[in-house]
Amino acid sequence: MSRIHEALKKAEQERAASQGGTAQPSFTSSTAAETPTGMTEELPPISEGRSAASSPYASAMPSFASPFSLDALLARCPQVQWKPDEKTMLFFSGDDAARGTEEFRTLRSRLYHMREKIALKKILVTSALPKEGKSFTSANLAGVLVRQHGRRVLLIDGDLRGPRLHTMLGTAASPGLSDYLQGKSDEFSVMQRGAMENLFFIPSGEQISDPAELVANGRLRFLLQRVEALFDWIIIDSPPAVPVSDASVLAKACDGVLMVVRSNATPVDMARRARQEFPDQALVGVVLNGTDSDSIPYSRYYYEASAK
Repeated sequence: MSRIHEALKKAEQERAASQGGTAQPSFTSSTAAETPTGMTEELPPISEGRSAASSPYASAMPSFASPFSLDALLARCPQVQWKPDEKTMLFFSGDDAARGTEEFRTLRSRLYHMREKIALKKILVTSALPKEGKSFTSANLAGVLVRQHGRRVLLIDGDLRGPRLHTMLGTAASPGLSDYLQGKSDEFSVMQRGAMENLFFIPSGEQISDPAELVANGRLRFLLQRVEALFDWIIIDSPPAVPVSDASVLAKACDGVLMVVRSNATPVDMARRARQEFPDQALVGVVLNGTDSDSIPYSRYYYEASAK
């Protein structure tokens, strides 16, 4: 038996040599390095995404014949004509000294500092109650992150109850996340890109009657597993944490939670209740929104100095 085994092994080696080596798999399992970087250092090219064959939801999702790579993303992701609201989308106006821009740069810097200590790429942005500025924070955080050369950012509207990001960006709401979660669309058809280079967007999608059940079906995690390696940051805007359960469910697919609190508006007990919706290690920071610039002398000095 040993001679037969050796003969078969030798034949296999000769066959492989005649074909130029062994066949390689369609997907690679490497991911982008999480090495700490400086604020102006350019990241190396990001590798292809890993195979999703092992996912428990793979059988429920559309079949993908080709590797999910950056080339495939750029080729199949629709280029859309965005008409952003420049009053809320601070980094589309071209005014780098506009009120609020420096605060978002500071937030970006702090997130990079945190990344030196923990794995941090997928961030859920939420608030205790509606109208506290979570969508504003999500959109402009994505905008300031993508301003760094070479950084790719995916912004996802995970608020299937009251989506606002498509309005802020000036684009269509569908197809989007709800279509993907229902298995009606693949990643490429729900993702779009506009005028700002390297910023990609998945809107909320068609309106549905059962958002809580849909976000809990596990397909968001499957989506993030497929696209994560292609982006440096993924920012997800979620519904408020207190009125509905969606935020706590979505947070399980993310690396951290950023909570938005509105100055002189968010009740303390509501902020505490929202905080309790997430594990201690999940909360990476709190954004105080709606502050009076006159009460922050340093910020006022910075804007005046920048305008000179």
